[in-house]
Amino acid sequence: MLNETSRAVTPAGISTRQRLQSIFGGSIGNLVEWYDWYAYSAFAIYFADAFFPKDNPTVQLLNTAAIFALGFLMRPIGGWVLGRYADRRGRKAALTLSVTLMCSGSLIIAITPGFNTIGYLAPALLLCARLLQGFSVGGEYGTSATYMSEIATARSRGFYSGILYVTLVMGQLLALGVLLILQFVLLTHEQLESWGWRIPFAVGAVAALIARYLRRNLRETEAFEASRRPSSIARTGQAGEIGALLRHPREVLTVIGLTMGGTLFFYTFTTYMQKFLVNTVGLTKSESTVVATANLFIFMLMQPLMGAISDRVGRRPMLIVFGTLALFTTVPLLTALEKAHSAWMAFVLVMIALVISSLYSSISAIVKAELFPVEIRALGVGLPYAIGVSLFGGTAESIALWCKSIGHESWFYWYVTGCVFVSLLVYIRMRETQATSRI
Repeated sequence: MLNETSRAVTPAGISTRQRLQSIFGGSIGNLVEWYDWYAYSAFAIYFADAFFPKDNPTVQLLNTAAIFALGFLMRPIGGWVLGRYADRRGRKAALTLSVTLMCSGSLIIAITPGFNTIGYLAPALLLCARLLQGFSVGGEYGTSATYMSEIATARSRGFYSGILYVTLVMGQLLALGVLLILQFVLLTHEQLESWGWRIPFAVGAVAALIARYLRRNLRETEAFEASRRPSSIARTGQAGEIGALLRHPREVLTVIGLTMGGTLFFYTFTTYMQKFLVNTVGLTKSESTVVATANLFIFMLMQPLMGAISDRVGRRPMLIVFGTLALFTTVPLLTALEKAHSAWMAFVLVMIALVISSLYSSISAIVKAELFPVEIRALGVGLPYAIGVSLFGGTAESIALWCKSIGHESWFYWYVTGCVFVSLLVYIRMRETQATSRI
């Protein structure tokens, strides 16, 4: 028998149990999407040699980082196409399609022969797979952020935004966890570099099929269903149109501006950090994986807490605190990391950065969703965010490695600081989205 809490129906007309089931179903699919996306970065240090001609390790990593960046360039296209699809056909339909595309990309990487077998066709197929994944994840973020914001209650949107980022980080964490198991339990270093790196992509493809099944049974949001009623369509026009989005230029620019520094700071201390710890700090590949995994696990646990705090104090104050702290700590933290030839010291320094990053990451999705009306919300969140993350987050590794290759690695530190400064100006000038929410 259901208890009274489970029976209670919320103002939106959904019981607490139904709401939690919807959030769980959406979150699991989101987790699998981000696992597949981050598996590329986690295993790049192992498969770089398989897909490219043998050269010095930095050049091979530059090649894999360049494909990583090109995958990001597909994210605006995915944000546009799947965002329109979500606003027209529903959040559920778009979420199911995005995880299907991600499955295809992972499967291609898992089965593609190496450079020694098929020559330059190998990196070409790797690029195609990564572009497909970029398209998928470009639509995933905007749609999942929209779904979570519309399924959550008004007083708990910050908390559930944190839950959304838990699944994002957990995807990255699981990718690293699979790497740790392969490194320390199942395979030798030689086996991992020879063929073992294919295992996580095969696992990701299978998991994406399971997530697709779960998403087909998701509950559509009432906000979307209401927007598709004839009276609403007559008032707002066709959903998901670029023209309708461009009638909100301030909101579009706000999403790009607040994403700029936040995503670059996040990718610097998560995705790129594993390579930085090996290439610059001098840790072994195994040590860097352990440090990155421990950092991300704690970072993941902070997301709902920070999101819940934003429900109390507001989104804008937290963003301003993030921007201020990141502005004054980026260069000192990265400079100190250069000289931290101890895994423990590296862990502490990266953890400081991730605590700062959590002030942004935990609420970034809900801040964007609160800016737009329902008929263009998925497109409004997905497209400008994808543009911002492609230009700044997706190029972080390439710019960092290029600065290192020309002997001026510290230039990258100042580049991150400059981008954070621009975002801080946006945080200071923007309105409090919790008070002006259009959800």
